[in-house]
Amino acid sequence: MGLSAESSFRFFACILALILLLESSMQCQAQFSASFYDDTCPNALSTIRTAIRRAISRERRMAASLIRLHFHDCFVQGCDASILLDPTPSFTSEKNAPGNVNSARGFDVIEDAKSQVEKICPGVVSCSDVLAVAARDASAYVGGPSWTVKLGRRDSTSANQAQVSSNLPRFTDSLQVLIDSFNRKGLSARDMVALSGAHTIGQAQCATFRTRIHGNGTDVDAGFASTRRRRCPATGGDGNLAALDLVTPNSFDNNYFKNLIQKKGLLQSDQVLFAGGSTDGIVTEYSKNPSIFSSDFAAAMVKMGDIEPLTGSAGQIRKICSLVN
Repeated sequence: MGLSAESSFRFFACILALILLLESSMQCQAQFSASFYDDTCPNALSTIRTAIRRAISRERRMAASLIRLHFHDCFVQGCDASILLDPTPSFTSEKNAPGNVNSARGFDVIEDAKSQVEKICPGVVSCSDVLAVAARDASAYVGGPSWTVKLGRRDSTSANQAQVSSNLPRFTDSLQVLIDSFNRKGLSARDMVALSGAHTIGQAQCATFRTRIHGNGTDVDAGFASTRRRRCPATGGDGNLAALDLVTPNSFDNNYFKNLIQKKGLLQSDQVLFAGGSTDGIVTEYSKNPSIFSSDFAAAMVKMGDIEPLTGSAGQIRKICSLVN
């Protein structure tokens, strides 16, 4: 017996609805995936990698700066490249907020990588994706872990300077404040310790660790403090730089955690990770097993890259990372 006209209509309507539902699901998955640019800009990742490697070969410190730039972006209104925006009459730049001004760097490197991608695929690859890929490539270039970067982020059309001070961790924060800060972003205490391990490379300004090395506290090795005072006097020299890891300052390894166990963390927010608190065991584990640290760091970077991305029709693809289209 054949279907009636009404039954046929209902049948095909159901099939059409199912097809639309499947297409919608596939589009949602495609909006944020490692293969996002496979068809639209297949050479995007290799182009970014070349630019990042070139920049770090000129200045090794840039690897740490790019990882940090991605972190500072994601913690303020999500991974949307808002940190890259210059100020405009309608909003103040995150670049000029305490915690970023005269500290966050690598903007020109991201701009260069973006411009190279624009030459081959105009208007396709977002600045926020360039920044996420750059952080991964920076880690790999200096001997750190690599990971698969999910792509498909879009760029914000505004920045939020007020959120910087309330969202970014501070070098004076206690362990619990740090844990709470990361928890608010969907990251665990273990993620926090792993991500802090990025301090195995890079440098800090004297003003951020002066109190620690001149305070004669029981949580700092006396010889370490004495050595650090050479570049950081009790007064003056606020911008003087010191390596976060004196032993292997240019290599991404687990020496940062060994330093903490020896009370040789440069920043107070570093040393609190190993000071008789809940994260002592994680620090000890990472100090003994570099492969576990590397694996956890990579996983934590992927999770961090998932913080409130703009996808689909939200935001835009900026042509120049420092300017809204």
